[in-house]
Amino acid sequence: MAWILTAVFLAITWPCVRRLASLDYARLGHATRQGDVAELLFTVAMVAMLSPIGGPIPAAGWQALFLLASGWFLVAWLRGAHGCAHHAISAVVMLYLLVAMPHVTAEHGPWLNMSTMDTSPGVLFTVVAIAAAVYFAGDALKSGLFLLKAADRPAGTVSRAACRTVMGIGMGYMLLAAL
Repeated sequence: MAWILTAVFLAITWPCVRRLASLDYARLGHATRQGDVAELLFTVAMVAMLSPIGGPIPAAGWQALFLLASGWFLVAWLRGAHGCAHHAISAVVMLYLLVAMPHVTAEHGPWLNMSTMDTSPGVLFTVVAIAAAVYFAGDALKSGLFLLKAADRPAGTVSRAACRTVMGIGMGYMLLAAL
């Protein structure tokens, strides 16, 4: 299963890169570009977390990246930037997943590996994981429904909705698997 999920998330890095390379962000706005960069970061992190061979960046590096992303998007959200609420929530939840992973044991080392997550989380972490899984399931459903109606939308809209649907399903799966 880990290889299949790794392949799925690796496949959705391409639409993220393609949007970043081809869209006119002067017209679309800086929040759209920031969102596309965040989606690429989240997708690459999912590949690193799910890959059975581990990731090239230690967990502490990912934690630092998502701590910075969380702060960036929380401030942008509070300043009223469009679309930043979802990315702030996503960054905080990715940070939560990274903190929940063990990365100090000798057999695990400093690398990410979802298959060795702590299976005895406290009650608070269980409630947080379930609430986040419900959020991402709802977001995946909303994005999926939008995707069905988005055939004639502007460039990048369909790609963005498809990636967000897959990410929502993946995040929900990872959160529930962590319980």
